[in-house]
Amino acid sequence: MPSTKRPIRIAGSSGGFTDRQRAILSLAHCDVDVIVGDWMSECTMSWHGAAKADFAAQGISDTDRAGLYDPSFMANLTPALGVLQAKGIKIAVNAGASDTEKLAKVVAEAVREQGLDLKVAWIEGDEVMEAVRKLMEGGEKFENICFGGELKDWGFEPLAAQCYLGGAGIAEALRQGADIVICGRVADAAPTVGACMWWHGWNRESDFDQIASSLMAGHLIECSSYVCGGYYSGFKDLFDGCENVGFPIAEIHIDGSFYMEKEANTGGEMSVGTCASQLLYEIQGPQYYGSDAVALLEGIQMTQVEKDKVYVSGVRGKPPPTTTKVGITAKGGWQAEFHYLLCGLDLEQKAEWTERQVRHSMGANASRFSCLKFSLNGSCPADPRNQDVATADLRVFVQTKDRSLVVRDSMEVPGFNRWCMENFLQSCPGATIENDIRQSAGKEFYEYWAALLPQREVRHKVHLMWDGTGKGIDIAVPEAVVEYGYKREERQWSYETERPVALDKFGPTTRAPLGWVVLGRSGDKASDANIGFFVRQEDEYQWLCSLLTIPKIKQLLGPEYNGKGVDRLYALPILFVSSEFRYADTDRSEIPGIKAVHFLLHDHLDRSYNASSTYDGLGKNVCEYLRAKHVDVPNKFLRRGRV
Repeated sequence: MPSTKRPIRIAGSSGGFTDRQRAILSLAHCDVDVIVGDWMSECTMSWHGAAKADFAAQGISDTDRAGLYDPSFMANLTPALGVLQAKGIKIAVNAGASDTEKLAKVVAEAVREQGLDLKVAWIEGDEVMEAVRKLMEGGEKFENICFGGELKDWGFEPLAAQCYLGGAGIAEALRQGADIVICGRVADAAPTVGACMWWHGWNRESDFDQIASSLMAGHLIECSSYVCGGYYSGFKDLFDGCENVGFPIAEIHIDGSFYMEKEANTGGEMSVGTCASQLLYEIQGPQYYGSDAVALLEGIQMTQVEKDKVYVSGVRGKPPPTTTKVGITAKGGWQAEFHYLLCGLDLEQKAEWTERQVRHSMGANASRFSCLKFSLNGSCPADPRNQDVATADLRVFVQTKDRSLVVRDSMEVPGFNRWCMENFLQSCPGATIENDIRQSAGKEFYEYWAALLPQREVRHKVHLMWDGTGKGIDIAVPEAVVEYGYKREERQWSYETERPVALDKFGPTTRAPLGWVVLGRSGDKASDANIGFFVRQEDEYQWLCSLLTIPKIKQLLGPEYNGKGVDRLYALPILFVSSEFRYADTDRSEIPGIKAVHFLLHDHLDRSYNASSTYDGLGKNVCEYLRAKHVDVPNKFLRRGRV
């Protein structure tokens, strides 16, 4: 056990499999105790889980198939192993996906090949398909936490289920002497929580303020460079060094408060603004749930103590919930898309011309698609400066359970590709076909169902690869767990501002983009999208709270708002209609310490990334769309300078 007399320094090395491969080695040369990273997402977990089910259905054994862990992880880890051992730095990562044990063995072999002595452990328990099936047989509803409804009415056959484990298993592995801990699907912030519980010796049954604060530290560093300026609304001030934005380091004290720093000699910045931006990413409301504690966000405070150093305090904790989130994957069918590029004048009429022709080619087959969507994206400016900016994309997007509609096994059988293609020579003027039409060939897509699973049903274990017994160490559910309810209104609260101010109090205004004054961040969790807006000055915050009400957000969303308050018909009309399924509406809350107003748009993303028919399947762009919308902005705010 390390000394608790000093804080633990934890670096965030990866926010997903697309992150930069230099991370672990670069951070190993920094002053850190632990490096954490996340190579997983709801999207990739569906891919790996479905692939594992396919292999099983084909009778291919686990030993005879390729490992279903993140394929890029070892290229990041292997070069750093020697430095990690020399400096005594620990590693705890989400990278195992559906084959955590296999990846742990690959890591152990890489350690041996370099003649090193690093102990490897892995965490079991996130794959819970058996538990889901057992509970369904016993009557468990598994209500969808985004839009309601019961799993039994889904209309798809579940293939895989992964739940989100907490940090207790990681803490135990480190207590047992592990140097590298490989996880499959612990929560994004859990490696940081586990490292802090190990380092500071916090009590799982009582130290909820401290654990919750480490949960927030983990949330801030879980997406690596996001908190250092990546995806930051104030990016225009960060062009110097933007080619190599740094990775973050959290220095977490025994009371849970922490400092946020940035990798030295890199681009980006560590500021209250970048920290607020990341805090608002992928949260669901005033309460942030983890399997080890629940963090209350409304009291959080951030202070810029020096350049590239922010102090974070004020997080309060509550006991952990009896449940944890579970993501259930099923094959949704087949999808494809075709793109016409339309140029010049009269784009809407040209799009209508093309749509009528394609629908005519489809004939009665159009009704066989569960989703058939024509969308004209882009416009031609007046007096365009070149041909490209005068060109817009007419996207034809389809989904179906009928493979034959989008996958052509024979050139003699027409399908989606042909129905779109054959109209080219009778097109409107200024229409052409995108020169890469592979997207029209059709691919499988996955449906994703987010629900809650009782923690008592999870077989959370730690396996020490040097132990040799193969038994593993069981991680019990804390006795202090509390029932927070299964329905969203039982788990979060929503409210308008307590003391709204008349908007004319702020003086003369100019019609201008919201984003000239307001920063923000948005993201996804399953099919929900969240948006957080924040400002720099206190009077701006009074204005923001008074301006951004739930009705105002719905108005700004315009046609993007899908909460019409009517019964929600799921995208596949053959499934069901139930009063339980309603277009979910919008939740609102405030975080005064960072001058933020937060909204949660339920089911905004149409069944989550793998099945979404929108460009913005990850919800990352909806905030920038809203920041571009025009509102009446007080002139005195504009005189302070645009964001």
